Amino acid sequence: MGKRSIKESDEGAPLFSNFKSYSVDEIIAAGGTTAFANKLGKHPENLVNKLKDLPEDAFLTEEELVQALKMLKESK
Repeated sequence: MGKRSIKESDEGAPLFSNFKSYSVDEIIAAGGTTAFANKLGKHPENLVNKLKDLPEDAFLTEEELVQALKMLKESK
C-alpha cells in the first residue's frame, strides 16, 4: 500500500460541521428545551417512536448500567 502523509491543521474546524449548535441562552430565549425543540420541528413523540424501533440490544442491561455508573463515578 502507498503511504499517505497526514495533514495537520490548526484551523480548529468543527468536527460536526453539518450540525448547528445552539447556546443555552438561545434555548432559554426560545422558551425552554421543549419549546426550542418544537420550533425546530422536533417532537417528543417522534423520539419515543424511534426509541421503540431500536433493537433490544441497543440498550444497556441493568448490570451494564450499574457498571457504567460506577465507572463514571470513579472517573470524577
